[in-house]
Amino acid sequence: MKRWYGQFFGFIAGWLLLKHPVGGFLGLLVGYAFDHDVFRSSRRSHADDAGQADSAGNADVDWAYQVFNLPGDASSADIDRAYRKLMSQYHPDRVAGAAPELQALAEHKSREINAAYDRIQKLRKK
Repeated sequence: MKRWYGQFFGFIAGWLLLKHPVGGFLGLLVGYAFDHDVFRSSRRSHADDAGQADSAGNADVDWAYQVFNLPGDASSADIDRAYRKLMSQYHPDRVAGAAPELQALAEHKSREINAAYDRIQKLRKK
């Protein structure tokens, strides 16, 4: 179930702080962004997961499956298929002639995909 209270409280806080209906609208927008995790940091580095213990609980496992947009009970074939699809899309060599910003984005995304795949494979070998 998605969160809803960010929009509600954002609307009220925006209206009260700016004392104008436009403030309510701005608060509603901020609340919507909060409810949909726009402010959540997605730049966490998962490349060092190999050295970490499982003290983080299921957060790393959930993250790894979210990268591939798969449920936690996905088969190995589904994981391999999703990995190949994403790597063919975001491999840095595929955007070699593109703008430097796109190359950096592809490199970052491919590192994230590799880290998620390594994490899943490590957990499945246990």
